[in-house]
Amino acid sequence: MTESEYSQRIEQAFGRIEQALDASDADIDYETVAGGVLELECADGSKIVVNRQAAAQEIWVAAKSGGYHFTWRDGAWRNTRDGSDLYAVLARVVFEQSGERLALGA
Repeated sequence: MTESEYSQRIEQAFGRIEQALDASDADIDYETVAGGVLELECADGSKIVVNRQAAAQEIWVAAKSGGYHFTWRDGAWRNTRDGSDLYAVLARVVFEQSGERLALGA
C-alpha cells in the first residue's frame, strides 16, 4: 500500500471511531493529541490509546487488556495475531474497560 493509501485508510478509520463516540451516549471523552494519537478516557480515568504507526503501516491499540496491532488486509484492519477486526476488538476493549457499549459496526 502506498503512503497516500495508508493515510486515507487511517483517516477513514479514525473518523469512524470518532463518529461512533459522538453518536453514543457513552461516558467516554476523547481527543486527538500530538502525532495523530486518539486517546479515549473512560469515566474511571483509564485510557485506551489508538495510535498510527506509519512506518509499519499499522494501527496500534493500547488498553488495560493489552496491546493490539492491526494491518490492512483483505479490505479491513486486521489484528496481526489472530485476524480479528479492529472495530470488533475496539468495541470489546471499550466495553471491558468502561462498561460502555460502542457501536462501531462490522
